[in-house]
Amino acid sequence: MGEVELSCVAYVKMYLHASLFPHCSVNGLLLSSSPAGADVCITDCVPLLHSHLPLAPITQLALTQVDVWCAQTDQRIVGYYQANASVLDCSPTPSALKIADRISDQCSQAVLLMMDNTKMSVECRVPPIVMYERRDSRWTLKDKQMIMLRQWEETRSIASQLLDSRDRTLLVDFDTHLDDITKDWTNQKLNAKIAELASTANGRL
Repeated sequence: MGEVELSCVAYVKMYLHASLFPHCSVNGLLLSSSPAGADVCITDCVPLLHSHLPLAPITQLALTQVDVWCAQTDQRIVGYYQANASVLDCSPTPSALKIADRISDQCSQAVLLMMDNTKMSVECRVPPIVMYERRDSRWTLKDKQMIMLRQWEETRSIASQLLDSRDRTLLVDFDTHLDDITKDWTNQKLNAKIAELASTANGRL
């Protein structure tokens, strides 16, 4: 596997998801709108759950709906992310490995990203992410230098702005959608807000 690129939109949504539910484990799916190639470009993500992560029926329902939506929007699932409830634990759980295995069966370049809760501070100088790749039927740590987040300072600033504003409530995970089906788990309003902030930041550069 080559380099993995993580977009501003994908990172900000992962960060908000973990930050809004600090005492829970959270997870989600990583998406790409780029064709398969040597490198993986993660362009978006779908926040899934913040409770009962190992619960198979809900996970299956979410995966099915995301699959359908991806087919309609020319995207594909290229990975999985998770943040564990324990601050000191950023190791993949059995349920994380199981879901990641399933994704890997459909995407040979699939990645597994674990959020490092000890580095979730907005002052952190590097993305708080631990990356795994599947090699010889096992998930192994991948060199951190192989994950690229363009304009990291801008991305970190946008994540901080959103977390400190009322706009953080724009984030909807699949759990929240199940509680109120009028809420959009594809997060189009949040995507638009992130794009707006990124455009403003680029205008200042």
